[in-house]
Amino acid sequence: MYLIPCDPEAWCKPRQGEVRLGQTLHALPNCDTPANYRSALHKAREKGAKVALIGVPESIGPRGNLGRGGAETAWPAALQGLCNLQANAFIASHELLLVGHVDCEDLQQQAAALRTTDASDVQGLRDLCEQLDQRVMQALLPLFSEGYEVILIGGGHNNAYSLLRSLSEATEQQVAAMNLDPHADFRAREGRHSGNGFSYAHTDGFLANYHVVGLHEGKNNAESLRQLADAGFTYTSVHELYQANWTEQLAAFKAQAQAWQRPLGIEIDVDSLQGVPASAINFNGLGIQHGYTLIAELAKLPQTRYLHLAEAAPSLHPAGRDAGDMACAQVLSELVLAYLHGFQRRTP
Repeated sequence: MYLIPCDPEAWCKPRQGEVRLGQTLHALPNCDTPANYRSALHKAREKGAKVALIGVPESIGPRGNLGRGGAETAWPAALQGLCNLQANAFIASHELLLVGHVDCEDLQQQAAALRTTDASDVQGLRDLCEQLDQRVMQALLPLFSEGYEVILIGGGHNNAYSLLRSLSEATEQQVAAMNLDPHADFRAREGRHSGNGFSYAHTDGFLANYHVVGLHEGKNNAESLRQLADAGFTYTSVHELYQANWTEQLAAFKAQAQAWQRPLGIEIDVDSLQGVPASAINFNGLGIQHGYTLIAELAKLPQTRYLHLAEAAPSLHPAGRDAGDMACAQVLSELVLAYLHGFQRRTP
């Protein structure tokens, strides 16, 4: 098993008279075989766990897309933020299961020796991304099959493919995704990377419905937009949202997702949000409130099965790693809370 367990208390900064979320979270034990993993998931489910938290600390996918590294540092920043939230009646910690993170350190080390300026090295990065897909799916398929909802913190947006495929295989049907992202991630199928998770998922028969929220038309090549249209998929541009009533738009997105009547994934590329340190940091994006409310509303739908937070890169903060860790800890934990708040208000 390529899975590393996590001790949530190790991330806590305790204070007398208070209880932190990390002191109450149930963490999955070390599972050395797939059979032990499935057994542990089943036991935790019987005890009331419903939402699984899992990390994929890698930047292979973004670099295979000719982007920058740094996304491998988002998972520890997220743990720092989440585990130090207050444990109180507003967070049902007994429903959460901290699975741990997919072990990709060896792949990261191999990727570190490859240059994005060399064509053969780029192909090497894309081959490593394909290997990563298999490891991530090994962790995700049993989660979806056992009935868990998943919150996956990356890593690059390449991990959308593993989420969509695993959910489709577990539910034995094609699935749907709503993606808050300046990019459609519908690039050519030229080898796996962070820019083509959705085009691969569609071509491979796993993704039936897809809408991009906040797409920036100037940041998507003509071929990507053509392929998106040919697939029958849609988008709302960020420039439309600048002038729109967000409450009305939010209701429309929710209605669209509901009408699909398929298992739904919520995809968030944090470079859609203004000033968040990311592989492609964005200084004219949407606000945190847009991300929070979109997640919270979609999480209320009974067909929603996962939240994916991709591309956060603390080490790429203009003020340095410490500032990036602090920013990503706050942003990622807030977006996780958005999912939990929507999940807890779900109407069957």
